[in-house]
Amino acid sequence: MDNDLLIRYNDVEICQRENVILNSVALEQRKREFLYIIGKVGSGKTSLLQTFYAEIPVEKGSAQIFDYDLRKIKKKEIPLLRRRIGIVFQDFQLLIDRSVEENLRFVLKATGWKDKNAIRQRIREVLLQVGMPEKGYKMPHELSGGEKQRIVIARALLNSPELILADEPTGNLDPETGSKIVQLLHDICDNGTAVIMTTHNYSLVQHFPGKVKKCENGALFDYDL
Repeated sequence: MDNDLLIRYNDVEICQRENVILNSVALEQRKREFLYIIGKVGSGKTSLLQTFYAEIPVEKGSAQIFDYDLRKIKKKEIPLLRRRIGIVFQDFQLLIDRSVEENLRFVLKATGWKDKNAIRQRIREVLLQVGMPEKGYKMPHELSGGEKQRIVIARALLNSPELILADEPTGNLDPETGSKIVQLLHDICDNGTAVIMTTHNYSLVQHFPGKVKKCENGALFDYDL
């Protein structure tokens, strides 16, 4: 793959428990590119994202991400692949019994960070990047939905990923808060991290332009709003 290309899929079939979800998927994702994947709930958007981090195996077609062939990836390589991807979930998945800072420290330690000063510094950096520098001591239940999602994005940024996957990141948020989250993701993209975001909110896509593909009837295709 050329140096700018992060993902190349050609004629990929995506299955869940014997059911074909998407057929003949062709997709390219480049550095600094913002891609929306739109479509109704159940159209295959999340399943597609799950193939990128080897949660769902690819068994047909050609599927490359970074320097990995997803048809041949070994189990021991999957943690290394996932370290290069930041994932933002709709339902936050924060550890509710720990403060924001402890949530972030947990991820860094789990991914091999040992130096306490480096950990502290990195947490400070990502909280600043998402506009939450004063919230490190808060518990998740003390945060609004939008604040939780900013912390989830901070968590996704900890290991300086090349790619962020945001799965319906505004799904649980009011329109104004959702817009701010999409603006933040675009800012992150402008700073050099590619973003793939799934959504069924077309107004967000119109307001914050990017490349658009649509999942519908078992196919993924380019889409112009």
